[in-house]
Amino acid sequence: MLKVALLGCGTVGSQVARILLEDGDSLAARSGARLELAGIAVRSMDAKRDVDLPRELFTDEAEALVDSADLVVELMGGIEPARSLILRAIRKGASVVTGNKALLAQDGPALFEEADRNNAELSFEAAVAGAIPIIRPIRESLSGDRITRVLGIVNGTTNYILDQMDTTGAAFADALAEAQRLGYAEADPTADVEGHDAAAKAALLATLAFHTPVSLDDVRCEGITKVTAEDIAAAKDSGFVIKLLAIAELVRLGDGDGAEGTSVRVHPTLLPREHPLAAVRGAYNAVFVEAENAGQLMFYGAGAGGRPTASAVMGDLVSTARRLVAGAPGRTDTATRRLPMAGVEGIFTSYSIGLEVADQPGVLSRVAAVFAEHGVSIEAMRQTLGDGAAGAGNSRAELRFVTHRATEKALAETVADIKNLDAVESVTSVLRVEGV
Repeated sequence: MLKVALLGCGTVGSQVARILLEDGDSLAARSGARLELAGIAVRSMDAKRDVDLPRELFTDEAEALVDSADLVVELMGGIEPARSLILRAIRKGASVVTGNKALLAQDGPALFEEADRNNAELSFEAAVAGAIPIIRPIRESLSGDRITRVLGIVNGTTNYILDQMDTTGAAFADALAEAQRLGYAEADPTADVEGHDAAAKAALLATLAFHTPVSLDDVRCEGITKVTAEDIAAAKDSGFVIKLLAIAELVRLGDGDGAEGTSVRVHPTLLPREHPLAAVRGAYNAVFVEAENAGQLMFYGAGAGGRPTASAVMGDLVSTARRLVAGAPGRTDTATRRLPMAGVEGIFTSYSIGLEVADQPGVLSRVAAVFAEHGVSIEAMRQTLGDGAAGAGNSRAELRFVTHRATEKALAETVADIKNLDAVESVTSVLRVEGV
């Protein structure tokens, strides 16, 4: 028998407790030991739960519960007291299962090293993309390969909002309100729509994929609040869809012949509609992995919700229990190298740039000259006339360019110089393009 301490009993925690109580016999057969729910540490004993659970299981003595357990499941969220309780468990030799992406993105390397020192295991399948098995494939199935790139739709809220904007023509505010009504978005959606949730997951994926410590501070992050209905419509007309992507990739530093580094970023991205990630609809998640030998792989499924995420937790719990029963050492994720983070000169991408310009002769050539000055070539250009008579001197036109791949530095400098042209009223949008 292995005693399991559950820290937190929210949407996911309550489902984990239910599974442990209802499926005890089958879990014992799969893990080799009976998993006894020793207790559930909660902040409020009287809070309403999603599942009707025996009251005697609840306690507000989290430290005592941790001390009594063989396995600890942390689903409290946040940094403290979760961090202290995880360290307490690890230091007594108890293995831990967590879904705490924010904590792992901030302190993951230190926690992994502590687990290694104490022969404990720290598992976190539920921290990225809900029910989708992505952590275990990267840790195990692809451990003999060299992963070069990971692209992921790892936040269901933003994917639902962008999908609604694409399929219905809704404005961002209206799509967000609908996501909140359906329970996909919190009352305060900042962590989702500003990209912070996806950035934490990107840091975790990069750490595992490239065997190097990557923290949340290393991730360049841009949310979807500036994406307009006009951006969505223009993308659609050009055969693209806009997704919030988490992108982690190995890059060559400097002029392309230098040492290897890592680029990790989150931002709205134009994808061709034939790209596999473009077909991910609603609140679903997907992760696209590129490896030298395995090639391209995609993992797809429910990215959130009590039951799907509890499935990921239980997978870690059973796997860890098997190791304990077999007397195997804990599996850790200590970094084996330390790659530098790439600066803007080391990141190659494409831009989609929207401009509002005066509809005058010579404007297009002046804009094109700025692209040429910075060594950025134009792949496609589209012009739409605005109000006023064409050529009258007071009318406006919208120009949209898609560039070929260039360094982020060259592209950013191009946009900055275009803004200074007299004929350019405004730069209406700047979005990155992948998959072309």
